[in-house]
Amino acid sequence: MISYSTISEKGGRPVNEDSFSVAKRGESFCFTLCDGLGGHGSGDIASKGVAKLFKAVFEQSKLNGKKFFDFAYSKSNEAVIEYQEKKGNTYGTKTTVVSLIVDSETCMWSHLGDSRLYCFKKDSDYLRTLDHSVPQMLVRSKEISETEIRFHPDRNKILRAIGVDDEKPNYQLSECIKTNECSAFLLCSDGFWELIDEIHMISLLKASNSPDEWLKKMSEIVLSNGKGKNMDNYTAIAVFVG
Repeated sequence: MISYSTISEKGGRPVNEDSFSVAKRGESFCFTLCDGLGGHGSGDIASKGVAKLFKAVFEQSKLNGKKFFDFAYSKSNEAVIEYQEKKGNTYGTKTTVVSLIVDSETCMWSHLGDSRLYCFKKDSDYLRTLDHSVPQMLVRSKEISETEIRFHPDRNKILRAIGVDDEKPNYQLSECIKTNECSAFLLCSDGFWELIDEIHMISLLKASNSPDEWLKKMSEIVLSNGKGKNMDNYTAIAVFVG
């Protein structure tokens, strides 16, 4: 059984440039979260359009796995670049993407940018997507530690996004794994994960009986840690499996 809960708030910003969509086809779900970039470059338009496109492609086609992601990312990039050209703001409108396909048997996810997916295992271990960002690159080169990403001055400088060029989007794809190896998933924008660490995510997961309860408890920490700051938009999708 798959259950989920969602939240999307503008934080301290005038416009919410985050978007998400939930698609269902048979017993399979596709959860997609986007964080628009560009401020006045209409990042909210890009994120909404791409989230809707992923939903439409999943529900209206029989594509799955890598074939689905290849098609959805390609069509999304084409749409955002077409919008850029129409508005004359080339490279001003972009969006991150993180997307999960899951059913009772298997799951697979993909991402582009610094919106994250966490896959929590039944033994309290977890997997997470690695950001396409300057700080994540510095972690890989061992110049900073993993814990320094959240506070790094270049944490908002991403290296990959939808709408960067007209080539095939260089998204990252996970392996296909068995759903019963997982207990929960969390898809979230940087405005969410920057204000709550993995230790709290796990402890609150253990203390929650539903994705709604888990997400509510995490959001309280996000709001508490963001109090008095110019909070970014924050969006999250919590998914329970089994």
